[in-house]
Amino acid sequence: MITKAVLPVAGLGTRFLPASKAIPKEMLPIIDKPLVQYAVEEAIEIGIKDIIFITSPEKDSIEKHFKKNNKIEKKLKQSGRDKYISKLNPKIFSDIQFHYLNQENQNGLGHAILQAEKLIGDESFAVLLPDDLFFSKKSCLSQLLEIYSNKKSSVIAVNKIDKENIHRYGVIKPGLVKDEVIQIDDIIEKPSATKAPSDMAVCGRYILSSKIFKHLKSTEFDKFGEIQLTDAIRSLLNDEKIFAKVYDGEKFDCGSKQGFVHATIALALRDETISDDIIKIIKEID
Repeated sequence: MITKAVLPVAGLGTRFLPASKAIPKEMLPIIDKPLVQYAVEEAIEIGIKDIIFITSPEKDSIEKHFKKNNKIEKKLKQSGRDKYISKLNPKIFSDIQFHYLNQENQNGLGHAILQAEKLIGDESFAVLLPDDLFFSKKSCLSQLLEIYSNKKSSVIAVNKIDKENIHRYGVIKPGLVKDEVIQIDDIIEKPSATKAPSDMAVCGRYILSSKIFKHLKSTEFDKFGEIQLTDAIRSLLNDEKIFAKVYDGEKFDCGSKQGFVHATIALALRDETISDDIIKIIKEID
């Protein structure tokens, strides 16, 4: 059983400046819910009990968001707006342990995950990148957990990417494929289109064995001064089989402005309380 999840949220959010100067990118709302909450809810859905944020001192609003706010709850009750209390203080958070570890230097995704080693111990754990927003009947993490439960080995989510953008991702070299489960033969960080071993790129969900920490420690800094998780996963292949699953569902890259707007419009059109008005607004703009 997987009970711990790591969410790296220490990044500067430069693509969303100036908004991210005072508000963490992960706290920007998709309609009425901050981006990071979608990832937390996905983790809780599969039975996660410990959420470990790898954060920075400037992002204290994330911690504030996930703490129960009794003061506002009291005001809502007094004003007869009880229906909003479940949004303010969701019951699903009540039994969750939230941990906040400061990453003093942003030295890459691998370095961020390494900060969680003591809290993870020798357990396998989930990693969720809040920038990637997923929607499907069976969540992305649930799809990975199903494979992990059978294989008892690390598994990552992938999706197919066009050649023009493949250089932005870690890319797998697929091996044996059985029942839609791909055994990974190799994985390369941000290859050029001509050197990419496939069109299958890593997206922001992983279940990793604790062996990854040993490989993160031995992974060298790249030319940008970062420790890449992809490089550590490549090294982990020497110790265990690693599997991949092509994610079945919708994915929005909310780390980009285009993806953030796309997700906002898509969810607005599905919200019965505002969808008709949103359609009218879109037609007016058009």
